[in-house]
Amino acid sequence: MCNTANIVLDVLQQRPGWVEAKENEEWDLNWCDLAWMKDNLDFLYMEEHVRINHFQNQYELCRKNLMVKNLKRHRKTLEKEFSRVEASKCDFFPCTFVLPSEYHLFLEEFKRTLGSTWIMKPAGKSQGKGIFLFRKLKDIMEFKKEHMTRTDEEKDTVQVENFVAQCYIENPYLINGRKFDLRVYVLVTSFVPLKAWLYREGFARFSNTPYSLSTIDDKYMHLTNVSIQKTAPDYDPESVRKWTIQQLRRYLTAKHGRESVRRLFEEIDNIFVFSLQSVQKVIINDKQSFELYGYDILLDRDLKPWLLEVNSSPSYMASCREDYQMKFRLLEDTLNVVDMERRLTGKEKRVGGFDLMWNGGPVNRDDLIPATCGTPSFPANTHLGCVNDRETQLHQLLKPVTTKRVRDNLHEKDQ
Repeated sequence: MCNTANIVLDVLQQRPGWVEAKENEEWDLNWCDLAWMKDNLDFLYMEEHVRINHFQNQYELCRKNLMVKNLKRHRKTLEKEFSRVEASKCDFFPCTFVLPSEYHLFLEEFKRTLGSTWIMKPAGKSQGKGIFLFRKLKDIMEFKKEHMTRTDEEKDTVQVENFVAQCYIENPYLINGRKFDLRVYVLVTSFVPLKAWLYREGFARFSNTPYSLSTIDDKYMHLTNVSIQKTAPDYDPESVRKWTIQQLRRYLTAKHGRESVRRLFEEIDNIFVFSLQSVQKVIINDKQSFELYGYDILLDRDLKPWLLEVNSSPSYMASCREDYQMKFRLLEDTLNVVDMERRLTGKEKRVGGFDLMWNGGPVNRDDLIPATCGTPSFPANTHLGCVNDRETQLHQLLKPVTTKRVRDNLHEKDQ
């Protein structure tokens, strides 16, 4: 069987010199869940050196309805301040409406595009819970009855659950006849200024059933979440359908050529940057906070990437040994970037598997060595799906720290 232990705890316990704090003891780093943060953060006094793994209102990007609202607003701002061409760079999410507040707008678009497939998602749920596809209004009458016909008194006393109705991508890119999406990791250590790191590794998650539009009721065909797929009657945990991003990049390059794949990954980079910029002014930028986001991205038949959602608590459970090792490296490098030990200078463009993608502006590569991806013309400091020679890089970066070096680093960071 696969190792599904608590990878976060494994990483923390194996970190040299770190000791687990007991309940009610002071701590330096708190890797908490969102429920704990919601209940406790307002009552905490945190010293300047401590770190916590969430921004207080991370939901501005991670709740589906708020993500769409912020992206739409950002697109309007770009069009007003720059141009329609610049605003079009935000066209990476499908036509989406928040229900029940935008039901009438949704209805107009639904009638205009009769026959199209739509997908309904609860705004605040994850792991594929409550998601379904529909083509006819009668398929959502139960939703309408529950959410659209309340009395004024009920609206005041009963909390309304928001949904998003989204135009379904009917032409996904298929491999071996199956739909898949990408899980990619972005670490944000500051929103003001925006400082974001992109991890080189990630994976593609494949559906259990060959894709077809002839039926929209088969969740094992249309939803790629592992939490959904593992409930399939013929699910085999030893043959989980996953590729690494590196495998996917090689496959796409062999089939479509380096230039097409370079453009694809450049567009994926844009998704990260523009989505983070869309919430930059609304996120509470606590200096003690950092966030490791899990981005879910779908490719269509034309190699256009679409943002599905952003997760503030991506799963750290492992479906197989390789999955465990990848997530262990990811979390270990997250702590290396957060740098509780004060071993970095703050000027690094790479730490382990993380490459600094944005630091108050785009970060360019220092070199154009083509060995890792074969795309020397791409100047951005992003290497998604490229070789992750992190151990060699970390060995050079995190050499034994002298007292003078620690003192110099502390002085530089305090400036």
